[in-house]
Amino acid sequence: MGKYDALAALLLEAIKEGGDFRKDTNAIPVGISNRHIHLSQADLDTLFGAGYQLTNTKDLSQPKQYACKETLTIAGPKGAIEKVRILGPVRNETQIEILQADCFKLGIKAPVRMSADLTGTPGLTLIGPQGSVILTKGAIIAQRHIHMTLEDAARLGVTDGQQVTIQVDGLRGGTYSHVAIRANNTSALECHIDTEEANAMNLSANSTITIVK
Repeated sequence: MGKYDALAALLLEAIKEGGDFRKDTNAIPVGISNRHIHLSQADLDTLFGAGYQLTNTKDLSQPKQYACKETLTIAGPKGAIEKVRILGPVRNETQIEILQADCFKLGIKAPVRMSADLTGTPGLTLIGPQGSVILTKGAIIAQRHIHMTLEDAARLGVTDGQQVTIQVDGLRGGTYSHVAIRANNTSALECHIDTEEANAMNLSANSTITIVK
């Protein structure tokens, strides 16, 4: 048996035994997010009609999260952005995640925040097919973060809430600091950054990063 046949046999045996080669490396897949909206049921009812249910068009990498068919227009003091995607399921509180460049078009100063940390954030107006909602808070620029299980966290030597630095390889690569760890047993391993950050370092949905702390 040649060396390539031997390697193939080892790979086949590992697959039969349920082996996961990703656990043998520190590479973490990248998820790139554009601007999007999370709605409360009350705001969903106002925008689309009482009792309206979101339409799942694509499951996302995080368990039970999905992209919806429905979109909204978001408006600020200086301008508006149309066809902003809604992500499901509904949440307790409405949250709009935008890009840094969107702040100039909308005329607001959204802070960099972790999801659900909405105290002191600016609001926007949401315009839907059946009504509109004027929010007094809820607009943020999402802080880059890494979702993982507690098992992943132990393997990678990090803890929930810790902030780390990540390494991006390639000709336009570099490091990003202030990357928050979000470890629990309801997440899938993935580093979330927005499209502006991804474009700056030439990242795609097939890219991976590593933690350098």
